[in-house]
Amino acid sequence: MKPRRFTAPGPLRGRIRVPGDKSISHRSIMLGALAVGETRISGLLEGEDVLSTAAAMRAMGASVERLGEGSWRIHGVGVGALLQPGHALDMGNSGTSTRLLMGLLASHPITACFVGDASLSKRPMGRVTEPLSRMGAEFTTSPGGRLPLMMRGAAPSVPIEYRLPVASAQVKSAVLLAGLNTAGTTTVIEPVPTRDHSERMLRGFGAELEVEELNGERVIRIRGEAELTPQVIEVPGDPSSAAFFIVAALVIPGSELIIENVGLNPTRAGLIEVLRAMGGSIEDLNAREVGGEPVADLLVKHSALKGITVDPAVAPSMIDEFPILFVAAALAEGRTVTTGLEELRVKESDRLSVMAAALTGAGARVTETEDGLIIEGTGGEPLRGSANSRTKTQLDHRIAMSMAVAGLASRDGVEVDDTRPIATSFPMFEVLLDGLAG
Repeated sequence: MKPRRFTAPGPLRGRIRVPGDKSISHRSIMLGALAVGETRISGLLEGEDVLSTAAAMRAMGASVERLGEGSWRIHGVGVGALLQPGHALDMGNSGTSTRLLMGLLASHPITACFVGDASLSKRPMGRVTEPLSRMGAEFTTSPGGRLPLMMRGAAPSVPIEYRLPVASAQVKSAVLLAGLNTAGTTTVIEPVPTRDHSERMLRGFGAELEVEELNGERVIRIRGEAELTPQVIEVPGDPSSAAFFIVAALVIPGSELIIENVGLNPTRAGLIEVLRAMGGSIEDLNAREVGGEPVADLLVKHSALKGITVDPAVAPSMIDEFPILFVAAALAEGRTVTTGLEELRVKESDRLSVMAAALTGAGARVTETEDGLIIEGTGGEPLRGSANSRTKTQLDHRIAMSMAVAGLASRDGVEVDDTRPIATSFPMFEVLLDGLAG
């Protein structure tokens, strides 16, 4: 374990650039490995999760090479030409790597064993194995549909029409990736829109993919046996990583921060809209489009936040940002109510119960419900902090970073029990934070 106490640093001022978007980084490596020729990527997130994806694609025949910081070159093998891996695919802590790669391999004649760390091995995979089984893949899972897991891909696989029972970009992406090497048209129906990086990037690599709105639902169709064309990709900054610095600047008096090159895909920007609705001063500067993704620099200033009732319809566009939103709510004026967040109970940890306990331990007033949290804010006063106790983060990187921000906005500081999991998504988090605080 690597504990650290986070304490009030004074105002946060300056300019920072957060690491590349994790979702786009995963997908750029996978699709680059399926395109024939050389794909170049700049701004790639080099966290442990993305490195797990890179290692898996290497194990199946692609050349995946790091040229310098954030700069990578991939020589792909072509759709349908992945090789049988010679060892188990170690996914570390990465649920995204696991679920997307299961989709990718489901339509290849490959047998693969997926393993992960203790946290990932607790996460259910049934929501992905169910549609992929319909396409012909076979799975042998550990009890509860968990890792370690053995899968045998289908050759040939069968195109399906699949309505998502729960809003999940990972499940949608797994089915679309399986459709790449499946003859015919594979269809995914989304009752609630989720992040659309897979659709944008599949189109960018040359896949035949159509999206239409029908009766209030998104219908996504991909034509199989695709030929992908290599690309040059500039990965925008990860909005999920920027979220911690956005909230820190909003809640720490005197702060004024510019966060450069943040991806603002509307299927990911829910947190920013919620924080603006709470009174947060977040201004877009130099708005532009990079590789089909909207990007801007964000100017964030300390603001008096007010509690609100968060519309559950925004949950898919900010599902990973709720832990840090709970910190903002704990420092707002009045009550913040969140509902419709059952998904948070099956993340790296049960993020509802873990955040409720962590914030309560730091002096916040929190009520946990079946599908959300109700938080009575301090009205801008610092949290008490946890002088004599250590906050349990359950090996969850987003809990650790969220409670680090809570510590910055507290009197006594907050001691996070283990900062090591932060490296899965944001290896430079503490360095950036210390630079601003200095």
